[in-house]
Amino acid sequence: MGPSSVVVTIEKSIVELNGSNSLAFTEKQKSASPKQFTWVLLLKAHRALTCISWLAMSLRAMFASVKKRIALSQTSEEEPKHKGRLYRFLRACLAISILALVIEVVAHFKKWNLNLIYPWEVQGLVQWSYMAWLSFRVDYVAPLVMMLSKFCIVLFMIQSLDRLVLCIGCFWIKYKKLKPVIEGEAYDIEDCSSFPMVLVQIPMCNEREVYAQSISAVCQLDWPKDRLLIQVLDDSDDENLQLLIRNEAFSWKQKGVNIIYRHRYIRTGYKAGNLKSAMACDYVKDYEFVAIFDADFQPNPDFLKQTIPYFKGNPKLGLVQARWSFVNKDENLLTRLQNINMCFHFEVEQQVNGIFLNFFGFNGTAGVWRIKALEESGGWLERTTVEDMDIAVRAHLNGWKFIFLNDVRVLCELPESYEAYKKQQHRWHSGPMQLFRLCLPAVITSKISMWKKANLIFLFFLLRKLILPFYSFTLFCIILPLTMFIPEAELPIWVICYVPVFMSLLNILPTPKSFPFLMPYLLFENTMSVTKFNAMVSGLFQLGSAYEWVVTKKTGRSSESDLLALADRESKSSNQEKIQRRLSESGLEMFSKLKEQDVPIVKKRNRFYRKELALAFLLLTASARSLLSAHGVHFYFLLFQGLSFLVVGLDLIGEQIS
Repeated sequence: MGPSSVVVTIEKSIVELNGSNSLAFTEKQKSASPKQFTWVLLLKAHRALTCISWLAMSLRAMFASVKKRIALSQTSEEEPKHKGRLYRFLRACLAISILALVIEVVAHFKKWNLNLIYPWEVQGLVQWSYMAWLSFRVDYVAPLVMMLSKFCIVLFMIQSLDRLVLCIGCFWIKYKKLKPVIEGEAYDIEDCSSFPMVLVQIPMCNEREVYAQSISAVCQLDWPKDRLLIQVLDDSDDENLQLLIRNEAFSWKQKGVNIIYRHRYIRTGYKAGNLKSAMACDYVKDYEFVAIFDADFQPNPDFLKQTIPYFKGNPKLGLVQARWSFVNKDENLLTRLQNINMCFHFEVEQQVNGIFLNFFGFNGTAGVWRIKALEESGGWLERTTVEDMDIAVRAHLNGWKFIFLNDVRVLCELPESYEAYKKQQHRWHSGPMQLFRLCLPAVITSKISMWKKANLIFLFFLLRKLILPFYSFTLFCIILPLTMFIPEAELPIWVICYVPVFMSLLNILPTPKSFPFLMPYLLFENTMSVTKFNAMVSGLFQLGSAYEWVVTKKTGRSSESDLLALADRESKSSNQEKIQRRLSESGLEMFSKLKEQDVPIVKKRNRFYRKELALAFLLLTASARSLLSAHGVHFYFLLFQGLSFLVVGLDLIGEQIS
């Protein structure tokens, strides 16, 4: 009965609708609306409850994770006096901003206004002090802040123009399909004597996680064995680890690989000293080229056949640099953001400079040098922590050319913890300033063209190594929050929003899949500016931290593909047989030494980073002040930038390390 009546009603409504009788349709709609309205309310209530429960669970999980990580945190070690100056400055700025915010809140609710109050209408010492501050701010503070902000904006636009030109050059290379060309004839595969003598060096220091896979990858390079020598340059201070690395090299030597293990008892000069010591060996004079791989790099077997031929027929070519490829780029948010930077560095900066200038900074690994170029340029020097950039600049001043191969990639890994990444960036940004001070006279007096001198001084060093960290820290971390308390010097929206977003978009173009991380990338780059600025200043003024060399912690993820081969190889023989085959020591003695090298499990802890936390509270205080003035973009930028500093300061980004 019920279903048939529904059908009849629907038919009537259809007929009446076709007959343009809207009155009956309206009555039917009114009769049906209470039930429909009830169902709509129930559906919306269900969706709202689902959304609220999901948000509650997400927030609970997030706060539980934050609570757990903070509970395991530890404050960083005490810094020397010269390293604490920036922190004291930031702490003073924070104290002043909090005091200013309190006064501004009081003035806001009491509706004090300098333009509407005459001097005889001022009531109380607090109001008089506030009026005096407003007058002093307008006459003296605001002009000074405006002058500094305009100077930083000019630097910002110059650097943005440089980045835009590099991107245009990259587009031109892709459009014209420009690539380095092999000028000489290919090597005769049947005649091994036609292949040049190649030396491969693997410098390492306490690289427990990656040494075996790195040695394995290099030992499998496709090159005539009698034309190839591998040097394992071990600077480890752990005797058990030295034993393991020597053991690994010996096992490959028994397979017919021409490999030598070298260990320095006096580790002077860090990596540069290690390479310099290895190049001093008598047998090096028999070799024409040297390939260098850091301990976490794993070249493909055809690496030498893809790089060495470019030297043939090109006697002025000193370096062939390959691109890095990261196996752990999707491991966490920190590695994703690093991958954006590194891809832009290789695909845009190095490729453009390699094609149009035949010069770029050597990356320290995954490259092949002509040994003659190294010797004529003075060899490895221990005067800075960026020995790779040092030798590249000196070779460029001596007229040697460089080639960058964007298609040849070598697997490696990115730092997965913020602590490791922070130390790496400190070295990468303090070293160039050390080098700039040391090599500036040599650049000025060199015989290269004026254009190359200008490019080296103004673009390579000043703009990209000094100006970039200076303006990014000063403009976005100091001046911007300061202008919230000095509205007369307020920065325009295009400076804090439009141009930075556009520049970040250009940086992400080489990695289109990273587009969803555009805003996190922009915020994180500003967050890292405090580390880069501190490193730049320490290197420029030769502060103690400029000479710190900390080996970047590895996890061994870059060698996951080789672990299977390693396990298969080791499964073919028992541990006792391998021990007896590798060394002449007794089996029990060797086994006990291998047991001793097991690393005890240490609970991983977070760290507190004081400068980042001080900046976080400074920016959040400034965002609260901008809220009083109803600033839209300024408020949101300061809020999210402050939160990003807070996340980094509490070490809540990336993985923890022991």
